[in-house]
Amino acid sequence: MSNHYNVAIVGGGITGTALLFMLSKYSKVGSIALFEKYDDFATLNSNAKGNSQTMHCGDIETNYTLEKARKVKKTAFMTDHYTDMYGYKDKYHLKCTKMALGVGDEEVAYIKKRHEDFKELFPYMELWNADQIKEIEPAVLDGRKENVMAMGSHEHYPIVDWGEISKTFVKNAKDIKEDADVFLNTQIIDITKENEKFRLKTKDEEYTADFVVVDAGAHSLYFAHKMGRGMELSCLPVGGSFYYSKKNIIDSKIYTVQNPKLPFAAIHGDPDITNGRVRFGPTAPIIPKLERYKPAKIREFLTTMKFDASVVSVGFGLLKEKDIRNYLIKNLLFEIPYFGRKLFTKEVQKILPSIESKDLEFAEKVGGLRPQVIDKKNRQLLLGEARIDDGDNIIFNMTPSPGATSCLGNAYKDAKLVTDRLGIELDCDLIEKELIRDN
Repeated sequence: MSNHYNVAIVGGGITGTALLFMLSKYSKVGSIALFEKYDDFATLNSNAKGNSQTMHCGDIETNYTLEKARKVKKTAFMTDHYTDMYGYKDKYHLKCTKMALGVGDEEVAYIKKRHEDFKELFPYMELWNADQIKEIEPAVLDGRKENVMAMGSHEHYPIVDWGEISKTFVKNAKDIKEDADVFLNTQIIDITKENEKFRLKTKDEEYTADFVVVDAGAHSLYFAHKMGRGMELSCLPVGGSFYYSKKNIIDSKIYTVQNPKLPFAAIHGDPDITNGRVRFGPTAPIIPKLERYKPAKIREFLTTMKFDASVVSVGFGLLKEKDIRNYLIKNLLFEIPYFGRKLFTKEVQKILPSIESKDLEFAEKVGGLRPQVIDKKNRQLLLGEARIDDGDNIIFNMTPSPGATSCLGNAYKDAKLVTDRLGIELDCDLIEKELIRDN
């Protein structure tokens, strides 16, 4: 087996495996290698325990503008068409009711307007009054005094086991392409450029590639900084924890209205496909490490943080806003045993007014870590996906939420770049036909 590849992908989560599938099925790339440092695919953020198991297409995510929802819907439904094509519906891609819930007169007015503004993009979304919500999810109205309204749907498939989908990408890629090599338990520790090739070093071996795509979460920025690239960016790792309900009190995905001053998603309730329970979250504590529930490597964190005056400026800018400051403090407190549960219960009561702290328990080792990127030059927090691309044959991707939802869309963009720069054919017509269609 040769140690040289046309394309090397670093990272076996949903983003890296999606690119492996995209290149294997739709391009004329000669040889591809995917390197994953753990013993299986999608063991971190893409694992079902590391995320909300949701396809975020913008219909119930009230922190999405109409413009963003239009873009995300297109990429989200690529996964929908993929699961149709390979028969994964009702296996790894499940149907359930979903809704965006407005509580109080102000939010009710907001939901009405949002439904009106978004109904052309999401014609399947209905407007539900209190009586209709009570019929669907009685617990939402139990003990409720405020006015409520929701926009929702019974007909779609919002639940996705992204970890299992990652594994299907690998299986289907290898079924299609003999020259798709996959290396588990193979940690890339260094990437260097020599002449026109890139050298990827592991503890025991070296590989070379014409093009490298680093899809390693927060470690993507770590590798970039080691190569002297993306120095204008810093990483703020934000964790996401959850609480389980001791009672299976809802069957729907229920999202609440986002506070526009806050940079992260509001608390929501989700049926958990790993154990049949209902979980609420995510919280958003800042955690000084690059992987959740793994031994901390402070050196890696400091390398990606690149702590300086501009990072301090962004931090002070966030803390100056009262809503953001209170939010960050509160999310740290959510992690504290007993006290955190009582405090978090007040958040869940917006969805279920009658729930008590004794009805909740902290979900141990459930949740992931999102690499929120700081633009040091412009001194701002970047909330979408970030990519470092110097025009060379190496790309570094950082994909916080909705990274899983956008996995095939991001893979399509990367595949276009890879094949264009290597002068290789990419069958865009077939991609449009099979994965995009009329979205």
